[in-house]
Amino acid sequence: MATANGGRYFQRSAAWRRLEMVNVKSLHSQGKIIGTLVTVGGAMIMTLVRGPVIQFPWTNDHQTLHHQTSANTVTTQDQIKGSLMITVGCFSWASFLILQAHTLKSYPVELSLTTLVCLMGMLEGSIVTVVAEWANASIWSINWDIKLFVAVYGGITCTGLAYYICGVVMRERGPVFVTAFNPLGMVIVAILGSIFIAEKLNLGSVVGAVVIVVGLYMVLWGKSKDQNQQYQDKESSIDQQHKEGMKTEMLKHNVV
Repeated sequence: MATANGGRYFQRSAAWRRLEMVNVKSLHSQGKIIGTLVTVGGAMIMTLVRGPVIQFPWTNDHQTLHHQTSANTVTTQDQIKGSLMITVGCFSWASFLILQAHTLKSYPVELSLTTLVCLMGMLEGSIVTVVAEWANASIWSINWDIKLFVAVYGGITCTGLAYYICGVVMRERGPVFVTAFNPLGMVIVAILGSIFIAEKLNLGSVVGAVVIVVGLYMVLWGKSKDQNQQYQDKESSIDQQHKEGMKTEMLKHNVV
């Protein structure tokens, strides 16, 4: 839910900063606004509503109980601190996307921008690690285990490749199109968690996932209508300029 709310906050900020076309009187803009609210509602349903557990053939009662017990133990510790940190992370991610959208207008080179972002992230992360783990030199050791795989996969796929793809799509279709897919991550995590680690899905999660997909469809429908409207306005402007040019040529010809 925090990721979805961060993406929705960014969508409103993008409209305020004129990065997104919003006309309350038009049907497609209303679809985007309603789709945003529906998506946030779906994320809240997935997070807050439980309901009866839905059994699947691949779930295992023993493993599921173990995962649920571990999850309950984690969520009961420092809930206020965790909520504040997640909120700050959502606002920071939204601000980063706004900054990236502005930067791509004046520096439309996605690969170089991704390299600079990853380089700065590496430097900042190294400084924070040195400060936080000053007395623990073993934190820098590299072993051939799952931790190395997670670090490599996260750096290449979740950071480098994801930032590059976001930059390309953002330059072509706009920043709101990128953030519209953020809540879909909750649905994918729920499905993969049920398949690979045998987490049980309850009715609230399934209903919330359906609501998120419906809201996402409404947002994308509004975006597609905006895109068509922009193309039509551009063609109309070109035709108008062509007609004015022909009139100017005819006037010049008549004067001569």
